[in-house]
This record gives sequence, C-alpha cells and structure tokens, in this order.
Amino acid sequence: MENHSDANSFMFDFYMISLKRGCDKLLYGQQKYDFDEGLMAFMSPGQILRGEDGGVPEKLSGWMLLIHPDFLWNTSLAKKKKKYEYFGYSTNEALFLSEKEEMLINGIVENIKNEYNANIDKFSQDVIIAQLEVLLTYAQRFYERQFITRKITNNQILNRIEEILNNYFNNEDLLSKGLPTVQFVSENLNISSKYLGSLLKQLSGLSTQQHIHEKLIEKLKKNFLQQTYQFLKLLIN
Repeated sequence: MENHSDANSFMFDFYMISLKRGCDKLLYGQQKYDFDEGLMAFMSPGQILRGEDGGVPEKLSGWMLLIHPDFLWNTSLAKKKKKYEYFGYSTNEALFLSEKEEMLINGIVENIKNEYNANIDKFSQDVIIAQLEVLLTYAQRFYERQFITRKITNNQILNRIEEILNNYFNNEDLLSKGLPTVQFVSENLNISSKYLGSLLKQLSGLSTQQHIHEKLIEKLKKNFLQQTYQFLKLLIN
C-alpha cells in the first residue's frame, strides 16, 4: 500500500475485500458512499481509496481482507477472477447487504481467519482459496440481487442513458465525432464502465455497446424515413 498525491489517498498493491458500517465520510472513486450501514467494497491492485479531511469516521467498524496477487497464482481462482467484475467497479457502487447476507459473509471470513491463524500445512492455501471463491460467488449473487431491487435508481440510469444518447445522436456534427464510446456514456453517468455493463445486462440483456448500436439504428431508420418522405413529397408535387 502506498500514499497517493492526496494525503488521505491510498493505492493498494493487493486485492481488497472489505465490509464496513458508518462509511458516511469515506469516498470510493470520486463520490461518497450512498449507504451508511453494512456494505462491501472490492478493489483491485492499483485502485485508489481515499477519505475526507477529518480522518476515519467515529462510527466506522468492520473488517478488511487483503489478498496479494501472488497468493492466487496457479490456483483455480486465478483463472476465474476476471468473471468477478465488481473488482473493477468504482464510484458509489458498493454492495449493500441485508442483515442475513452480512451474517453469511462474516461467517465465511471467520473461516478464512481461523484457517490463516492455524498451523500452516499443504492444504492451507487450498482451503483459503475455496473459502474466497465461495465469498466471491455470494457477492456476485448479491450484486445481481441489488441490480434488480434498486429499481428506482436503476431506472433513472436507463433514462439518463437514453437522454445522453439522444443528445449525442441529435448533434449535426455526428459524422466528424463518430460513435459515442462506452467510456463516454459511463463518464456522463459518473459510474464505472464495468458497473454500467453489469447493470445493463441485468436490466435489458444488452451491453452498453449494444445500447449504443440500437440507438444508432434507430437514428438511421428515422433519417431514412424522413428522406423517403421528402422524396415522395417531391414526386407528388
């Protein structure tokens, strides 16, 4: 772990999994957490975590699990870790846990802690890796639940995507600008491209890129119909 240019910022060399309560003064990416009860956050090596001036919140509690990339080398989890896209999420995209979910996750972490503190043998790494994989699979399930249950927020995101793409494609300078990128859409929504992709797959079954292409096709159809109408109008006159 190293300090970033900001004194309150830290860049981890580890994979980090954490569960916290009372995070009203912590920032993940560029924004505050929008939840101050039980939440989980996931970070990959090289991501930045920073806190506000004033230090650690008084009511902050929870745990932090750090996994060095070398620990995963040549294990089953090393091959699977790419499917856990939430390690690439950033702004305001923590996982909100119910009380039951939090108890389940805490139980798995307690198993990891006990194994870590036990006498090390040739099975130790395998046992910890197996527990980590169970934890990450549950997190995947809970994130997909969150995409479904947070309907108001998610529908607002869909409406904003529609607005962003409409404004972009209605611009007369479209030919010189080219198609909007996934990064362009995610930055305008102020969420990470990976979180946006995961969310859209759950809500619509389409990727962000497919949403862009759908909007392009809609624009081309509209232009074609307008041109056809104008052509027919000239023939009639």
